[in-house]
Amino acid sequence: MLVEGTILSGPNFEPVEGRVVVEDGTITAIEEESVSSSNIVCPAFVNAHTHIGDSIAKEAGAGLSLEELVAPPDGLKHRLLRKTSRAKKVEAMRRSLEFMQSTGTASFLEFREGGVEGVFALREAAESLDIDPFILGRETVDAMEAADGFGASGANDADFGRERTATKRAGKTFGIHAGEADPSDINPALDLSPDFLVHVVHPEPIHLDRIEDSEIPIAVCPRSNLVTGVGMPPIRDLLERTTVALGTDNVMLNSPSMFREMEFTAKLTDVSPREVLRMATRNGARIAGLNRGVIEPGRDAKLLVLDGDSDNLAGNRDVVRSVVRRAGASDVTDVVL
Repeated sequence: MLVEGTILSGPNFEPVEGRVVVEDGTITAIEEESVSSSNIVCPAFVNAHTHIGDSIAKEAGAGLSLEELVAPPDGLKHRLLRKTSRAKKVEAMRRSLEFMQSTGTASFLEFREGGVEGVFALREAAESLDIDPFILGRETVDAMEAADGFGASGANDADFGRERTATKRAGKTFGIHAGEADPSDINPALDLSPDFLVHVVHPEPIHLDRIEDSEIPIAVCPRSNLVTGVGMPPIRDLLERTTVALGTDNVMLNSPSMFREMEFTAKLTDVSPREVLRMATRNGARIAGLNRGVIEPGRDAKLLVLDGDSDNLAGNRDVVRSVVRRAGASDVTDVVL
């Protein structure tokens, strides 16, 4: 299989005219030569933090606080999930996954509510789709054992020591929310030696030092943080210390569009377009231990193809900047997953 166009090649997304050679789902070569295609070939996205289950409740809870919306066990999201049938939850999740796949997301790191049954429901929703869920079960150790790891709500909600120990013993991934509403749960979260943190909107100098020393990656969700009124994460400070990936968080609050998340991040922070694109691709893959997010030989062939001559992208003078700040679903011509 050959994919032609302007290829955003390697970890720095250098624009190269030519073709990507794919064999058995793996990139085997990048051939640099003149081609007639106006396409732009990018790594497919890795969404580093999602809650797909609340696809049943899009835009519910206007005006509610973060705690009222999503805090376990009785936030609005959890109450609505309890009232909804399994079949409706699976169908709603599947529709969100179909949207994500069509807009270039190859993989996503999901904090999955509902224990073991929640893990199985998401797997059912993803059946026959070309999008890979990396599932972190919640609520019980059994859910972790059925999934790819454990996703903790926050260190102020419970003592997750038992779950952390079991996850480590199983050789799986442990992620935890921290510093979303305030800094009080960051140190307790770091004490658990997690594989990654989510949000970290309110780190203090001591937290930044600990993050740098431990090199614990962070998944940030800027649109969600502004919707819930907790503020913007200090992405530049975090990037100077560790790996930072980009996620869309709750489908209830935001569409699971990495295009929108990239544009929002690029325009509201001092992070360069290349750094934002890296946050949306390679960095999320690194957190999940996936061999994707970069176009280079030996990587999984997970590719997003955009029409560089669309009404939206024609005339662009900086390919990477245009992909990050202006591209969208209407520019997608193909997704190789």
